[in-house]
Amino acid sequence: MLEVNNIEVVYMSVIQVLRGVSLEVGDGKIVALLGANGAGKTTTLKAISGMLKTEEGEVTVGTINFDGKRLDRYGPEAIAGMGISQAMEGRRVLEHLTVEENLLVGAYCRKDRAGVKEDLEVVFDYFPKVKHLRRRVSGYLSGGEQQMLVIGRALMARPKLMLLDEPSLGLAPLMVQDIYEIIKRINADQKMAILLVEQNARAALGIADYGYVMENGRVALGGPADKLRDNEDVREFYLGLSAVGSKKSYRDVKHYHRRKRWLA
Repeated sequence: MLEVNNIEVVYMSVIQVLRGVSLEVGDGKIVALLGANGAGKTTTLKAISGMLKTEEGEVTVGTINFDGKRLDRYGPEAIAGMGISQAMEGRRVLEHLTVEENLLVGAYCRKDRAGVKEDLEVVFDYFPKVKHLRRRVSGYLSGGEQQMLVIGRALMARPKLMLLDEPSLGLAPLMVQDIYEIIKRINADQKMAILLVEQNARAALGIADYGYVMENGRVALGGPADKLRDNEDVREFYLGLSAVGSKKSYRDVKHYHRRKRWLA
């Protein structure tokens, strides 16, 4: 469904952030994009959704293809119309609007009023707490409630591919577990492809079919999620486990030789 082919991204014609990034998202699959802060994960999502064009960024090399169309030639409004919806990092709700008004904003480009009403009920089914808060002003919601809202708003566009940027950021462990169970359910029910950016590798690889690890603007490692979970580097540097299963601090590691290979 989605093919990112060897792209490079530059901001303001000077600052290069991505260097030859390639990845794929299959139809109906969950793909995790992992890495530390500054690795280039969010920039990759913005390149796909067209948001780079609003931040003086551009894809200077490579191509991004979605359902046979080359995305990097279009702006974010056209890409959204093609079936890609992004829930951005930081739970960016429209704080002065109610919860229900925020959800309806997600369906702004749709003309099927009956379908919008049906999908509103679908969102409320996934997030019963959001239904209970539908008349509440969004700026007064908790972090977990706002995260549910932004995922629900992305769903209201009825996308073929949903881009989720750090859905666990700043949430309590139990809330993270709830959010990820719902993401897995959405994927199963809607057969919707999901590209999931995360630092919480344990949560992301727990539901993903495939994963990539980014480092310094490049994809350093990729493979099936179960293979990544068993990989020594991923276990040590992203799951916090050494080869013998004990916790290990990054600061305790003197040498790290990246295994730049794809896992079979």
